Amino acid sequence: MLVTRNTNLVLAFAIIAWVKINTVFAQTATLGLSNGFVTFNSSTFTIQLVNDSHTLYSLKPRNETSDFDFIPASVMDQRQYNGNYHLGDITFRARRAESSAWISGDSSAARQKVIALPATGNTLAAANLSPTLPSDSLLNITRRWVLQDGELQLLFDVRNSQNSSVEIGALAIHFSVLQIFTNRTAAQTNEECNLFDPYIGQDAGYVQVTPLLGTLPPLVVVPVGVSPLEGWRFLPEDTSTFLGYQSQTFEGLYEWQFHTLAYAENEWANATPWNAPSSITLQPGETRTYGLRFLLAPSIRGIEDTLRDAGRPVAIGIPGYIVPSDAPAKLFLSYSSTVKTIDVSPSGALQWTTNEDAKSSSWIGYTIIGQTWGRSRLSITYADGTVQTVHYYITKPAVQAISDLGHFLTTSQWFDNSSDPFHRSPSVISYDRQVDAIVRDDPRAWIPGLSDEAGAGSWLAAALKQYVQPSADEVAKMETFVNETLWGSVQNFDGSVKKSVYFYEPDLVPTYDYPNTIDWGVWWSWNQAASYATDRAYDYVHVANAYWSLYRVARNYPDLVKIHDWQWYLNQSVLTIASAMNGRVGYADDGWMGETVFRLVLDDLRREGLTENATLVESRMRARQSVWAGEHYPFGSEMAWDSTGQEGVYTWSTYFNDSVTATNALNSILAYQPTVPHWGYNGNARRYWDNVYGGKLQRIERQIHHYGSGLNALPLLSAFQTSPNDTYLLRTGFGGIAGPLSSIDEGGFAAASFHSFEDTLQWDGYSGDYGPNFVGLAMGTGVFIVEMEDFGWQAFGGEVLGSSPTVRVSVKDAVRKRVFVAPLAAMLTLDAGAFEEVEYDPSEARVSVSIAAAPQGAERAAAAKEGRLLVKQTAAIDDVGILRPESTLDQDAGAWIVPFENGKATVTLAASGAS
Repeated sequence: MLVTRNTNLVLAFAIIAWVKINTVFAQTATLGLSNGFVTFNSSTFTIQLVNDSHTLYSLKPRNETSDFDFIPASVMDQRQYNGNYHLGDITFRARRAESSAWISGDSSAARQKVIALPATGNTLAAANLSPTLPSDSLLNITRRWVLQDGELQLLFDVRNSQNSSVEIGALAIHFSVLQIFTNRTAAQTNEECNLFDPYIGQDAGYVQVTPLLGTLPPLVVVPVGVSPLEGWRFLPEDTSTFLGYQSQTFEGLYEWQFHTLAYAENEWANATPWNAPSSITLQPGETRTYGLRFLLAPSIRGIEDTLRDAGRPVAIGIPGYIVPSDAPAKLFLSYSSTVKTIDVSPSGALQWTTNEDAKSSSWIGYTIIGQTWGRSRLSITYADGTVQTVHYYITKPAVQAISDLGHFLTTSQWFDNSSDPFHRSPSVISYDRQVDAIVRDDPRAWIPGLSDEAGAGSWLAAALKQYVQPSADEVAKMETFVNETLWGSVQNFDGSVKKSVYFYEPDLVPTYDYPNTIDWGVWWSWNQAASYATDRAYDYVHVANAYWSLYRVARNYPDLVKIHDWQWYLNQSVLTIASAMNGRVGYADDGWMGETVFRLVLDDLRREGLTENATLVESRMRARQSVWAGEHYPFGSEMAWDSTGQEGVYTWSTYFNDSVTATNALNSILAYQPTVPHWGYNGNARRYWDNVYGGKLQRIERQIHHYGSGLNALPLLSAFQTSPNDTYLLRTGFGGIAGPLSSIDEGGFAAASFHSFEDTLQWDGYSGDYGPNFVGLAMGTGVFIVEMEDFGWQAFGGEVLGSSPTVRVSVKDAVRKRVFVAPLAAMLTLDAGAFEEVEYDPSEARVSVSIAAAPQGAERAAAAKEGRLLVKQTAAIDDVGILRPESTLDQDAGAWIVPFENGKATVTLAASGAS
């Protein structure tokens, strides 16, 4: 049984579809658990090896109050069979020089007891692996566990045992840690399990293993010698076991690949790998050693310092590695050896120059400018031969990408068919980019049914795009959609929201031509009753988001709306929130994807003086938060473990001053949202099953920049605003908030996620559940101006034009509605208009902002008649008061009204005294 926070809410379909627990075939144990273990200590770990296999059985930090184990010893009795991978196993592909055929070896495939060798000097245990490798493997491999200067290392001595040269085209160490949630309660999962994230950066690569609590010391695994992290390959295992390998509760395991050419030539031939594939040729009798070091960082924030202390190359990108082509980025490198050369692939995709931003000689800074849309790789070669790769994704200028998105959604994805029997018209509907057609039919009823994340995703993104960058033509279509389809079809007139308006029940729609190429005999091909059910609270949030977006348009760009006024849209948001909490809707006590909008609705109700509705919303949210306050791990969802509840838990716990629960939620996010020099993994919150429910390629795999990235960035950026010296929160949050931008292709189509398996490495064909990701971008993106200890003045989302005597920043972010000045803890927000430039005078605590009626470069954006500026102090700063305009400006609903002259305005704000 899968156990969630709410055990009565377990999704039976998650078990049935992906965990085949009904048939488990008898197997013979081959790992040798019954023959005992070998136990050692290093300066940081207690180590246990299985005596027969010499694979890692347990790895526990020493001097810790908890009994935390990075390795799945607790379920090892269920993973003691052939084909079960363990840390210490190895795979390879090799061939004789005169042959084109690769011979494969896998130490776990037909396991036999290894030959123990004498352990001398700093060697803890050594073994020859020949008995557990194929007889024709060409290679003789010795595995050694050693203590080097008190640190644990795993080494493999790979020797060519042939009389002719041998080419090694693939060589990898299996990476098995305890990220198995099956049959665990929420407490057990959070207290006992961890997640790993790779930095696929060649010689500078590493893997970080972070306990889910977010507060325990993480494991950091780095190369020994020349042992590059060239590839990160998923390891297939039997999926019919009780633990449910490659399921919603057990994502699966991967391997650290030193060489990848044999895969690049075969299984990966249709993909562009993260790094250039390599092989190595050994002469007869020649031996090469590969290995890993096991380090313990003091905290997640301390991983980079741990790497530097260990003599590893470290890279820090500002604002990250997803870079609009008009917004220069910064890259800072720290390593004991000097940079010798820098190369880029594809050629010309990036330009770089050195800068003087670094404040110490231990760092060297570069300014990076994107030239070619899409993926690119910077390869840094140091004087000592070490190679580091940093992975970038270049987008169009951010406001242009958003403009393209809105246009694509409201044209190519616009469904206008008045005879549609499911009442989906008019609407922005799901899209298949691989065939360039809307998705009219899918066995998963919600995808063409305009609800759930994967069906609502497209119209949700189209609605939020109008909040970010309203366009007259697009607003007109979205008003029609809301008035004719959302209200009355997706949402019933009592405020309840259907799970889908599409269903499979041919007798009810006899004129509809359901494709006979689809298997309609699966559980998710709902009949009308199942589709029309209104019991899924998550669906209500998307509807509320759409209403709130059009409220903001109607309130601040009133000439654009024709059907309803702003009061109607805001009231509809309140109705939807109330309906979600009427006691008849499931998952009411879970955190919901995108529910930051409820906080914004509440704020707007207060601003508008609508006290009765504000009290209603606040009371409903208080009831939920009081439940969370009584739980250690209030992050439940439909799934056994999830990364969707933390956003709502953090939002309302901070609002109701429950710092303990808010901190708990924040630490949880930090455990699954890493910061690494790779556009795909930087700020990428852990998601791995949603392509099954929303993707075209249905596969359990680590998803890159699925909606967890944008939504989990919201608490990180909010927490940074209250702790403006904690730039780790900013770096991680901005990495997440940039993820949805990378999903938008050159034509404006946005995919739900990027496939991380190295045989694919491309965006999914479906638009799917991209919408919630865009919600994060819309509500969190801005310019964050900070003075960093190591790098001086930097602007996340902008370009620093000068820093003396004042800090001048050109605004380059996707939204152009927020500027946060960290030294003042001041958030400046525009309800109407677009920020263009900011000037901050540190000596006078004065800020000047240049505002335009519409963002430059967004050709379809409507111009505001006036700017509407709000200022909020997010934290108490000594001797700094609240910023206020120096000139006299009128106010409306808390916003300063800024008159334009020829579509431009400048406002100067100064601190008004101690707050």
